[in-house]
Amino acid sequence: MDFAISPELERARQKVRTLVHDEIIPLESDPANYDSHGNINHDALGRMRARAKQEQLWSPQMPKERGGLGWGPVGMSVLYEEMNHSIFGPVSFNCAAPDDGNMYVLNKLGTEEQKSCWLDPIIDGKVRSAFVMTEPHPGGGSDPGMMMTRATRENGKWVVRGHKWYITGAEEAEHFILMARTGDGARDGLTAFLFHRDEPGWEITRRIGIMGPEEHGGHCELVFDGLTLDDDRVLMGEGKGLKVTQVRLGLARLTHCMRWLGLARRCVQIASDYAAERKGFGIKLADRESIQIKLGKAAMDIDMGRLLVMRAAWKLEQGSKARQDISMAKIHVSETLNRVASDMIQICGAKGYSTDTVLEWVYRYARQALLVDGATEVHQMVINRFLQAEHGDFWQWGKGHD
Repeated sequence: MDFAISPELERARQKVRTLVHDEIIPLESDPANYDSHGNINHDALGRMRARAKQEQLWSPQMPKERGGLGWGPVGMSVLYEEMNHSIFGPVSFNCAAPDDGNMYVLNKLGTEEQKSCWLDPIIDGKVRSAFVMTEPHPGGGSDPGMMMTRATRENGKWVVRGHKWYITGAEEAEHFILMARTGDGARDGLTAFLFHRDEPGWEITRRIGIMGPEEHGGHCELVFDGLTLDDDRVLMGEGKGLKVTQVRLGLARLTHCMRWLGLARRCVQIASDYAAERKGFGIKLADRESIQIKLGKAAMDIDMGRLLVMRAAWKLEQGSKARQDISMAKIHVSETLNRVASDMIQICGAKGYSTDTVLEWVYRYARQALLVDGATEVHQMVINRFLQAEHGDFWQWGKGHD
């Protein structure tokens, strides 16, 4: 087993690291660089996106022929972790959710005409996007089979009616991927559609307040009351919506983990630096066994997460769906981020709880990691399903676990 990365990838990692540490992290200390929802404001973001393009680090996950750098899941794992040493990092490189997952699925499943119209503007950074799936009860959440938003055929077109909520990025998005029911089948009853924010027949009814800092465009509630679309707006094909969802969310879950590892490492760095200089009762915090235990456990848990993420990324590149591997990574890394953020605040005391560091920002943000793209309990059930089906083969080395 070779865990070394290529010289080319190492050079890219160093370039990302330099830009993040020299230019993006310093933005965090100035309140003027934040928008009203706790994220980087558009002026500062525009400057950093221009720098990423200048350094040829823009959209590294997209094919070179479409303006990206052509890195697959392994390269993304390395680069995304470095990007998220700053809370402003991923969006500065065009690697933040939901655009990241939307670009992936459009590139993988769209026709050339759809890519030119719907994908390329997102890659270029000209528009933002959203993935419209989750519904209020009794509609679909983790179980897409419960979806109630419906698209029906009327006069040769698709007409959409329904209700969605917690749609990330919707307030600033221009391009949308919408999941709607077009039939009653368990596996062929859903269809994915493409639509633009200026088209009539839908509206954002509210931006839903949340506990933590928000992605650009927030988390919104949408109502569809007659959105009318032609057949060329169908992504992959009628009845293929479940497949579209599976393709998008598989890698999207893993990219969340890649980024969360970077945040967790940043938390450890802040707490380590503080413990190395802060004295109490005649001794540095870093010399206290209780602090060493917290830092040591954090380092171990983060590195375990890195191994889980890289194994899943490697399997994806070998052609496996890596479903149980992604579920394991999603559970472990999300729990690690929550625990590490809390423990590092504890080490830093009042300074960690204040806004003098980004620890409190990460702590508030981290709680959603246990919920987004499948709650922890759902992923535990996925792993158990593989365990029961494979018995002793569950523990095999190699490809497996499709």
